[in-house]
Amino acid sequence: MKTRKSDRRNSAPARKGAAPARVASAAARTGKAPAPLAPEAKTREARGAARRAAILAAALDEFSAQGFEAARLDDVARRAGIAKGTIYLYFRDKESLFQELVRTMLAPMIAGIEAIGTVDIPASQLAERFVDLFVREVYGTRRQEVVRLMITEGRRFPKLAEFYYREVLSRIIEAVRGVLKRAAKRGDVPAALIEFPQLIAAPGLVAIIWSGLFERFEPLDVRKMMTAHVELLFAPRRAA
Repeated sequence: MKTRKSDRRNSAPARKGAAPARVASAAARTGKAPAPLAPEAKTREARGAARRAAILAAALDEFSAQGFEAARLDDVARRAGIAKGTIYLYFRDKESLFQELVRTMLAPMIAGIEAIGTVDIPASQLAERFVDLFVREVYGTRRQEVVRLMITEGRRFPKLAEFYYREVLSRIIEAVRGVLKRAAKRGDVPAALIEFPQLIAAPGLVAIIWSGLFERFEPLDVRKMMTAHVELLFAPRRAA
């Protein structure tokens, strides 16, 4: 007996969504997690992640060489070895590409500062850890190029400056201010530092500016300078 086409349509599962639904219901019945991605899916995912990383690396090269305004996505694509249209599969425009570059490169460093800020040890020791983190994870890497870009480009592009403040500076200031408040209660630091936590980071910004402009004339020992700054800030205060 022949089966009518309408019967086959009604009895057959829908092509789209049927397999995931069966997997989900089976997982619900057995309590087991769905099967891992197939090798092909893993390969596609890895390939996409690698292409995205290549675009970000090329963007850093291009932004560092040309500045934000003059940098062109055509040149970013050329550096990455891809078609320009491929960039739009991952990033909406040049601004979103720059923002993701900031987020990707600086987020681990910010997380490290926030983690240091939760440790309850003398403020001078915490400051020394901040110095070590900055020298190792910012000044000693290409992250300093991102910071330098913000220093040079932020005023002309307020949206980028706002993004950088929200995603980077505000989190750092909050972490440092928490440390300083605890230290002030113990009498370890002057209360003025709580109002101006930017003083802690000041030598780091000086170091980045100096390296871009004057390093070839007079090399700067950044760690030594920042350690001297910490000692000046946290030296025992004499009673008046």
